[in-house]
Amino acid sequence: MKKALFSIGRILVGVYVGLCLLLFLGQRSMIYIPQPRGYRVGITLVTLHPDGQSVLVSTRPHDGDEALIYFGGNAEDVSYHMPEFSEAFPNAAIYLLHYRGYGGSSGAPTEKSLVSDALALFDLVHSQHPNILVIGRSLGSGIAVQVASQRPVARLVLITPYDGLKDIAAREYPFLPVGILLKDKYESWRYAPSITAPTLIIAAGNDEVVPRSSTDRLKTRFKEGVARYVVIPNVGHNTISESQSYMTLIKSG
Repeated sequence: MKKALFSIGRILVGVYVGLCLLLFLGQRSMIYIPQPRGYRVGITLVTLHPDGQSVLVSTRPHDGDEALIYFGGNAEDVSYHMPEFSEAFPNAAIYLLHYRGYGGSSGAPTEKSLVSDALALFDLVHSQHPNILVIGRSLGSGIAVQVASQRPVARLVLITPYDGLKDIAAREYPFLPVGILLKDKYESWRYAPSITAPTLIIAAGNDEVVPRSSTDRLKTRFKEGVARYVVIPNVGHNTISESQSYMTLIKSG
């Protein structure tokens, strides 16, 4: 009996270790789901060349101090947001970053490379436009937070953000030690305390991807008076932009 139980225990341990190994090896294919660039009307492409790669940015050039930089979700073609941003911000230059592997950009996405590309884009835009609104949605919120913690962002908007990517992974795999296994952690909690730019956090009332508790915790990481928190009711993680109040909130801050 003991021998049988020991054998069963070994099998269970082996299965558990195998699941951990599968998650560790395949996690980036689950975090990043590259999309092709589909919208091209009225868009000018800018190419960044970090460490030998070609990273594309869909842009709507405009003279003046104002600019908007957008970092999208993990399965998003950011080019499709150009019409709505152009209409909402007619006096701003628009920059939509295609992550490595997305929209024709070369290379493979990792947290380190995407944050580095985002900082390089900010520096390029800031050399021409001193007043920059940075918007990060879902995965992109973790990039936007790091940019705002290191650069003079005028205003920050975080859409369906998380305290750390671990919270989302733990929701999907509650039985695995995801905090140890994750390579790309996007620990927004670590960077939020140093942000001074006025920040708007927009949460989805029925978010099925990012736990509300994670977004709630992120709000507490900012210094008092820096962040404002708004929940749009009756929308999900991927449908929040369909709300009539969505773009109004982004515009007003």
